[in-house]
Amino acid sequence: MSVSLNELDSHLFKCADIIRDAVDSTDYKEYILPLVYYKAISDEFAKQYQKNVTEYGEEFARRENLYDVPVIPDGYMWDDVRAVSDNVDEALNESFDALVEANPELRGVFRADYIDADALGDDRLGRLVEHLSKYDLDTDSVPPDMLGEAYMDLVRHFAEEEGKSGGQFFTPPQIVNLCVRLVDEFEDGHTFHDPTVGSGGMLIEAARYYREEQNGDPQKFELTGQEINPDISAIAKMNLSIHGLNGEIEREDSLADPQFTDETDDSVARFNRVLANFPFSADWAKDELQDDPYDRFDWHEKLPRADRGDYAFIMHIAKQLKTPEQDGESGKASIVIPHGVLFRKHEQRYRKPMLENDMVEAIVGLPENLFQNNSIPSAVLVLNTNKPADREGEVQFIHAADEDFYDELSNQNQLTEEGLNHI
Repeated sequence: MSVSLNELDSHLFKCADIIRDAVDSTDYKEYILPLVYYKAISDEFAKQYQKNVTEYGEEFARRENLYDVPVIPDGYMWDDVRAVSDNVDEALNESFDALVEANPELRGVFRADYIDADALGDDRLGRLVEHLSKYDLDTDSVPPDMLGEAYMDLVRHFAEEEGKSGGQFFTPPQIVNLCVRLVDEFEDGHTFHDPTVGSGGMLIEAARYYREEQNGDPQKFELTGQEINPDISAIAKMNLSIHGLNGEIEREDSLADPQFTDETDDSVARFNRVLANFPFSADWAKDELQDDPYDRFDWHEKLPRADRGDYAFIMHIAKQLKTPEQDGESGKASIVIPHGVLFRKHEQRYRKPMLENDMVEAIVGLPENLFQNNSIPSAVLVLNTNKPADREGEVQFIHAADEDFYDELSNQNQLTEEGLNHI
């Protein structure tokens, strides 16, 4: 049965209706996203497995290195899960445990405990499994791009259901697209990093852009991200996997405990591109980082305020960029920032070295009310460690907060395609 993106979106959105009122809307993603992921990889594994059995026999087909999706252990295929009618919650927990046992790289990805959700009884869980059984999600039935897009749409849908708090893990797609395009001209072998990766949207968009706009192969990228929230980092891992991307997501606070470091010279790892929408004006571990082992916060003897970590993130990201002097390559970053970064008087001590080092290529002022979790006006800060000769010593300012750049929707503003192209 073939399915369009709209039909698939609608089908997946209905999962929330099945468990509505049984769990809090902020938990929909924890219970539904892993099941959609399980269904997709189980369908694809079943298809590949059957082909191998037909061609080479049962014993050969169970060799693990044959498959480009996680291996589903015997007895835990989707049809096995679907056949359970009693204690469905236990069966689901057991299935995810078996999946991780067979695929250690998935450790930490499935965090939901279906037994814990008292209101999710056999009836609701059974209906949820049965509902997801309607469509085959293998790559012959649903193209990987479409499945990936539907999965992202589902993540966005849950962010909207959560309202304000959902914005912590989901950046609107127009802003993600803008951030990627502001640092484009990608090449095979480029490294990409997002220090506050959320559900992985920035990395996924960079890969899509390379494939669709530059006819490149994103498998030749190195994609990495770090996320402090364990539930959201799990979603990012599933999201990259369902898009067919090889990426490494680590869980920890990027400022307090960076997971991507260069052991040879006690520095944070450096990348060709960094894309970030960090939490605006958040608390950070200032006291513990007075003597940062990676020398990230050295733009001034005074560190940013403990209750305003914006420049801590910017300094961290600046240190994560490759430079011609150190690496023989340049690094660029697109960073979504609150306006305070540009105007707060006491933070001029950080703006000055940033300009003196000539790393600011552009500032793009954005309309207010673009995000679910805050309505304040924001901007994109573009850093470049190797600015073109005709831009040296200069910063381009783009006022994209003008009404020509966006549409006013019922609950928030949205950048238009024409607006993005103009920027």
